[in-house]
Amino acid sequence: MPTSKIVAAMTLALAIVSCNDPKPGEKFFAFDKSAFKNQYKKEESVTLSLQNQQEKTIDSVVYFVNDKKAGSVKGAGKTDFPLQNAALGYQNLKAIVYYDGETGGQEITDRIEVVSSIEPKLLTYKIVNTYPHDTAAFTEGLEFYNDTLIESTGQKGSSWVRKFDYKTGKAFKQVDLTPEYFGEGITVINGKLYQLTWQEKTGFIYNAGSLKKEKEFTYDKDIEGWGMTNDGKFIYQSDGTEKIWRVDPATLKHLDYVNVYSTSGKIKAVNELEFVNGKIYGNIWQKDAIAVIDPATGAVEAIINLAELRKQLTSPQAEV
Repeated sequence: MPTSKIVAAMTLALAIVSCNDPKPGEKFFAFDKSAFKNQYKKEESVTLSLQNQQEKTIDSVVYFVNDKKAGSVKGAGKTDFPLQNAALGYQNLKAIVYYDGETGGQEITDRIEVVSSIEPKLLTYKIVNTYPHDTAAFTEGLEFYNDTLIESTGQKGSSWVRKFDYKTGKAFKQVDLTPEYFGEGITVINGKLYQLTWQEKTGFIYNAGSLKKEKEFTYDKDIEGWGMTNDGKFIYQSDGTEKIWRVDPATLKHLDYVNVYSTSGKIKAVNELEFVNGKIYGNIWQKDAIAVIDPATGAVEAIINLAELRKQLTSPQAEV
């Protein structure tokens, strides 16, 4: 055979092979979103299946949910994955598709969202007393230590931590933050007062009795500092998103987090936190409401509507 014909035949063969190979970034397959719901609850299952628009010969598929194997099927089969153990929030889906006798397989990804199945109760409240308060204070954190109220404030140049008599408003002790810091939430655990800053990724530890600063620390996650509370063992920290982090007070490591969710979706901007009777009470930034949250799951179990209370405000400064 002439050399020119051999070259032509080889070129044609290579062209045919290259037509079957994916271009960089090209995907032959995708998750079949027609089988997905907009949102799921933990009592449900998600059906994992593929779209194969180029009609490749699929040998097998291995499915993963949050990087854990969820099942494998021969050919282009589907599998149902129960969500009873899923955390609230987005679940990352992955499939490795083996096709046309290839050994490497092609990876595809997607995600679904799991919301709470608990319908929040609507709680009422009663004002039992009112007390004087500094209207210039941009309040970020409040916590009782023995019979004294400790308050932290925000705004660069006017952030401080203060101990005062809540009945009279008289301050006993105040520690000012340097102007580069925007003070945020506080909590007292094991005789120590912990304080966050907003975007500086820095926190402070004080002696809760004297307010003497003992230590400065940096966050071990790239997050903002918003609210703090504790259950006597762990600190809980909000970061302005739907996340509430669990923090070891000894090491200051962020151990894990829950996503705050109701039946309709995630609750963003959970701000100042309090721990009451095993639940986290979190006010929602720029909303006249407090969410009652299960610290183990992030599920919102109740809502306190404070719209009527807000109408009683007489100072614009109070609308923090």
